[in-house]
Amino acid sequence: MDWDKLRVFHSVAEAGSFTHAGDTLNLSQSAVSRQISALEEALQVPLFHRHARGLILTEQGEALNRTVREVFAKLAMTEALLTESKERPAGRLKVTTTVGFGSTWLASRAQLFLEQYPEVTMSLILDDGDLDLAMREADVAIRMHPPKQPDLVQRHLMDIHWNVFAAPEYLKKSGTPQTPEDLDNHKIILFGGYRPPVEDINWLAEAGRRPGNPRRAALEINNLHGMALAIHSGLGIGVLPDYLARDTQGLVQILPEVKAPKVDVFFVYPEELRNSKRVAVFRDFLLAHIAEKT
Repeated sequence: MDWDKLRVFHSVAEAGSFTHAGDTLNLSQSAVSRQISALEEALQVPLFHRHARGLILTEQGEALNRTVREVFAKLAMTEALLTESKERPAGRLKVTTTVGFGSTWLASRAQLFLEQYPEVTMSLILDDGDLDLAMREADVAIRMHPPKQPDLVQRHLMDIHWNVFAAPEYLKKSGTPQTPEDLDNHKIILFGGYRPPVEDINWLAEAGRRPGNPRRAALEINNLHGMALAIHSGLGIGVLPDYLARDTQGLVQILPEVKAPKVDVFFVYPEELRNSKRVAVFRDFLLAHIAEKT
């Protein structure tokens, strides 16, 4: 099998169309289509079902793509390690973390890291799900739970604590709850969506209630920054992690005695990158700034 054709096949399989793959590869749609047809002819099996709305991998195509994805992931890992300077960190660092933590705490500090290490470039991939580090979907991850894969190196970074907040305008209009039970008479803002960034993120819905009988939210948002803006606007009461609350001015903390679940945050990366200088300096950067509470 020709490497160039496999590279084109992998791009088409990931993009789902000849046009989008061509944009990625800087090839015309017809050139991409010819490469795929030639690969199918050489293998004597169909790799895609052609539909008006796009392409779907056949069973044979799925099998080939699994192998090709793994091969290209290993090649990318090897290339990164070979090109990195032995004396100083250099090259691209792909970092994944949750949307909330990445778009607020991490994004606001990326400039400091890149100024300190000018030969490193960074790609932030924000996703509340776990990307596959073994398949090189990212180099390192900042996760709100211990890694589930046994072959990943982990380092505990910090604990995240949750607190209850409201805007002064809301409290002036609706009053300040004195107990968790009082929340029954208030508007509550919760995290919505099928893939929350951490477990028990909506613990406020059951605070002061019987288990299994949660409060209904006045508003659900599948984004922590959006929740902070909604709380700040005076819409209702909600919880925020401490790293986000510190950067959100004008909120009032209420019900400080309510015990909230703690989130353990981990820095995670594949065993193959244990000796990578990019990974090492980024880990140390995170630890230093977390220690400073900045």
